[in-house]
Amino acid sequence: MECWVRLAIAAMIMTLSGAGAMAATDMAEFMIPSDPGVQVYAREKHLAGAETFASDRILLFVHGATYPAETSFDLPVGGASAMDMLAARGWDVWLVDVRGYSKSTRPASMDGPSTEGTPVASTAEAARDVGAAVDFILKRRGVRQINLMGWSWGTSIMGLYTTTHNDKVARLVLYAPQWLSTIRTPAGAPPLGAYRTVTRGATLERWMKDVPEDKKATLIPPGWFDMWADATFATDPHGAAQTPAVLRAPNGTAQDNRDYWWVNKPLYQPSDIRVPTLIIHAEWDADLPTYQASAYFEQLTRTPYKRFVQLGEGTHTVMLEKNRMQFIHEVAAFLEEPTPQALN
Repeated sequence: MECWVRLAIAAMIMTLSGAGAMAATDMAEFMIPSDPGVQVYAREKHLAGAETFASDRILLFVHGATYPAETSFDLPVGGASAMDMLAARGWDVWLVDVRGYSKSTRPASMDGPSTEGTPVASTAEAARDVGAAVDFILKRRGVRQINLMGWSWGTSIMGLYTTTHNDKVARLVLYAPQWLSTIRTPAGAPPLGAYRTVTRGATLERWMKDVPEDKKATLIPPGWFDMWADATFATDPHGAAQTPAVLRAPNGTAQDNRDYWWVNKPLYQPSDIRVPTLIIHAEWDADLPTYQASAYFEQLTRTPYKRFVQLGEGTHTVMLEKNRMQFIHEVAAFLEEPTPQALN
């Protein structure tokens, strides 16, 4: 990475942390009971020594359909992760991996051939896992509400959860929201197995799908993709032991695509969300294009206030690209601002 880029990132990290250097943070890990026989992995970071947090300074993040939370939200590219930077600002920051991902309970069917079994980890099941994590945090911190943030499929998880638990949610951040798609379920498509696999090469190809050719070389700073891929594929020792190495991902979300999003049938109604909501999207998102984010925003008819931010020169994974600080700035600004409504 060029020196000026390093300096710019360092300066923005210091600005976000509100100090001349990144503040020391404490980390804790938990296994939280969800449905019978299911435990989900959660990680927490906050300023070293801090013990109490107000409801509006607690944030829980959940991942998307393929990759676990810790290697996107807590990967220290450029010297610090998004989780690090929010914790340094005084936040109590959490992430959770739902069943079938990383250290969380993996259904036994994920150890057999990918074409066997039935899809595991549906959006409804994942929402129950998130609910278990929310209740754990509420009890641990002695608060009534926390903030939620979801990425990609995680927006459906957090959105669905919020529609039935508005009382437990302070503010909601939806990063690359999933909504009704122009894709249609192929006629005669064979049943899905319990899970699917992805390779390192296929992951990079998908990442760059809609990026202009003259922008590809500079989109991801040097070393960041390898750092992310090494950490991500290591979360699945079973898949990493194969040749070539693969990452296993539950097919519950793929089945939900067939049953809901690809047949013009909402899995839930965003109009049932009644908390302040931020939508963040990037212009080169090939996975969940702009039309989905725009349509979702229009469905948020009962929020006290809402905001749509479109980031330039970014993909579905803008959180790990050269413009990641724009993304983190927007999240922090939305969560930390006073209620931006005129008072009568």
